[in-house]
Amino acid sequence: MAESRIATYEQSEASAKLGFNEKHTSFFEAISCLSKIVNTLDEFQFDSATTSCFNRAESVHHRAMLLSEYQFLALLDISKRNCNVTIDSKTPKTPKQSFFNSNQETDRCVKPEYDSRTEIVFPYFPPQSVANMNRVALAMISAGYEEECFIVYSGLRLKALDFEFSNQGYENVNMEDFQSMDWESMEGEIDNWIHIVKYCTTNLFFVERKLCNSVFPEHSLIAQKLFCDLATSLTIRLLNFPNAFVLIKQYSAEKLFKFLDIYETLRDLTSSLGTELPALDLISETSETQRRVGEAAVTIFCQLENSIKSDNGRIPVASGAVHPLTRYTMNYLKYACDYKDTLQLVFQQHYETEGSTRRKVQKQESKNAIEDNGRSPKTSHFSVKLMMVMDLLDAKIEMKSKFYRDPALRYIFLMNNGRYILQKIKGSTDIDEIMGPSWSGKRTSDLRQYHKNYQRETWRKVLQCLNHEGLQINGKVSKAILKGRFKNFNTLFDEIRKTQSIWMVSDEQLKSELRVSISAVVIPAYRSFLGRFKSHFDSDKKAEKYIKHQPEDIEGLIDTLFEGNMTSMGRRRHNN
Repeated sequence: MAESRIATYEQSEASAKLGFNEKHTSFFEAISCLSKIVNTLDEFQFDSATTSCFNRAESVHHRAMLLSEYQFLALLDISKRNCNVTIDSKTPKTPKQSFFNSNQETDRCVKPEYDSRTEIVFPYFPPQSVANMNRVALAMISAGYEEECFIVYSGLRLKALDFEFSNQGYENVNMEDFQSMDWESMEGEIDNWIHIVKYCTTNLFFVERKLCNSVFPEHSLIAQKLFCDLATSLTIRLLNFPNAFVLIKQYSAEKLFKFLDIYETLRDLTSSLGTELPALDLISETSETQRRVGEAAVTIFCQLENSIKSDNGRIPVASGAVHPLTRYTMNYLKYACDYKDTLQLVFQQHYETEGSTRRKVQKQESKNAIEDNGRSPKTSHFSVKLMMVMDLLDAKIEMKSKFYRDPALRYIFLMNNGRYILQKIKGSTDIDEIMGPSWSGKRTSDLRQYHKNYQRETWRKVLQCLNHEGLQINGKVSKAILKGRFKNFNTLFDEIRKTQSIWMVSDEQLKSELRVSISAVVIPAYRSFLGRFKSHFDSDKKAEKYIKHQPEDIEGLIDTLFEGNMTSMGRRRHNN
């Protein structure tokens, strides 16, 4: 009877269909019957009749298992079915983006995020198909064909997961591929990798475990092992990417942020593996990859120090503007502090693995940086490194200011750079917290001193022309001396205006403070001088020859200073 049912099923086309019907029910009943017959005959003493019957039952049983294996394969093979995936209507579906929306701008300071709004009913299989898989698997395991069952399941699920990786736009990248890529292409590959890891940790591992548990609910240990094997295979494939990427030795400072993105993604992967898998070796391997990426990040960040030290250009920045090194360094630090917690962790791990000699050197450097900035000895390694970078930048800007021949322009340069640094730090809570109030207070005091020095270097001689003393001879005001004073004032003021209208102060508040302070000392002195001595000219015509500016004119001309006016510079060169 059992042989007849299996033969009927074997000859029918039902074995090629995914849906089960009455013939399938009869088929599984026959398998159950055969299993009982084989087990019962196995207890008999074997003679020729028993052996013949047993061999016949085994042969039919084996044919049934082959049919079961084929059926299991057909149920699991996603290439022969349409994917049954439900997408939340709020999430736009684009090619190769079934489960998350990656259509977003990314750069070194924006991290790609997995779209949690996407809802997946199940990976390709409706509930009835999963129930059928369970029925076939249970029959095969009960009949002693568990190994064949596991091979089919693992092989087809790996194939399906490879298909899903491709569907998400991810392909394997090796060391040779990286060596032939430009940085822009690498960034794209990194973003793809981050997306697929997030997809695995937030979705794929969960649904794959659910599928294993649903196909093998009566055998939890089997389900656990199958899932662990699949997840391990996926994870090793994912780790191949950062392990190859970290071998690229052409590190530049701009690459830091992508390394940190990779580090954070590996951290999340390690955490997910600790939840999903009891696989200590795999977790250890993932942590080691994370550590190597962290070491590369430390190396890259430390190159910022080298770039500051090696900037030995002796040509001063035109108009005393903010130096490119200052802009680059401060923007770099601002972006880096978006990853402050991660950088603190990688620097901590770095120094924990360093040799004792190196630690002693770092300890002294840390002590110096902490003392200079008035911070607690508990300051993190990353905070100390950031302080050291700031100290290097300060020293380099001070050195570059000495390349200006005009002392007044030197102080404008120092004010521009000092204000830019201070504003960037105040605009970043993280950097401001690391540097501390004493550092900001000292830099603010330095800016005030630069301001005073600028006024002394620029306007001291102008104010000397407006001094009321030294104008009298034998008790009377000397017209010749008075004319010389007005003439010198006009010459000096016009020269300053022409020169310093070319100078650049980009910070509007600093520009306003400079103009207000200049007006506060020059205009009252000029108004007083003019009011007291204008009457000593014989006529208005003679007065106009020496008195070129009225007090209100002086104020308007002062408001033209520090605009970076290149037209004035061109006119001045032409006149020279």
